[in-house]
Amino acid sequence: MDFYRKTGKMALGSRLRRLSELLTDQAAEVYSLYRVNIQPKWFPVFYVLSSGDEKTISQIAREIGQSHPSVSVIVKEMKKHGVLTKGDNQTDKRENYVKLTEKGFEINGRIQAQYTDVESAIEKAIAETQSDLWKAIEEWEFILNKKSLLKRVGDEKKLREGKHVTIVDYEPGYKQAFKELNEQWITRYFKMEASDYKYLDYPEENILDQNGVILFALAGGKPVGTCALVETGEQVFELAKMAVADEAKGKGIGYLLGQAAVERARALGAKKLFLESNTRLDPAISLYQKLGFRRIFGQPSPYERSNIQMELIL
Repeated sequence: MDFYRKTGKMALGSRLRRLSELLTDQAAEVYSLYRVNIQPKWFPVFYVLSSGDEKTISQIAREIGQSHPSVSVIVKEMKKHGVLTKGDNQTDKRENYVKLTEKGFEINGRIQAQYTDVESAIEKAIAETQSDLWKAIEEWEFILNKKSLLKRVGDEKKLREGKHVTIVDYEPGYKQAFKELNEQWITRYFKMEASDYKYLDYPEENILDQNGVILFALAGGKPVGTCALVETGEQVFELAKMAVADEAKGKGIGYLLGQAAVERARALGAKKLFLESNTRLDPAISLYQKLGFRRIFGQPSPYERSNIQMELIL
């Protein structure tokens, strides 16, 4: 137990596995007590077949929430011990159906008393605790189905790494980075166009001197991301030239830049932001939607690669 006190909640999975192993070992002893010759891991499959219906492995897997391969292994073991057999379904010859054998139904008759006693024992055990484990498990299953542990840890990773990223305004020393960061992603998927060179080769003249803004994300003092606000009309700006270095992707830098750009646009008195992109760039479209942009059908684009336009009302 010292191990779990030291590791804390990050060892949740290991501790639950330990509890599961403890319950499984003790459950095997309970089956022996009632002379019920089945293994604890068979129980979910056994129970859904105990109604007398024949089912496919796929149906069983969906019903008990286990994978098809794991159910297949259990079915083979139960068939080997004579507890179930292959069914003969007359309506669908393509599927392999299984059902309990006479031996299986005989076991089902004897196991009913065990069900009654186990249910009572569990209820009394829960009463001895401060927390209802059964309800807690339901809650954890719900929240993990809603948002996986991988996604939750990934979000925390981005938050932690994002604390080491600073958003700053354009400086002449960042001019080359502005072009390289954008050229990197554009040439990977498309080709450089006249409008790209206009802004990337002459950012001061065509963005900054025209009431625009260029922002950079710095990590360790190095530019790893950028975006621009290009004034296109009265109180309207285009969110443009957003790019993140390959080595910095997955750290939430695009979202930090986007948030900073939106706040800067508000500070400049903008009433609307719009952007142009390509539906091929799924991560970028998802980012824009997360920032609040919605698709519109606007004026023809100067970019050949553009096939979607989006706007955000501020």
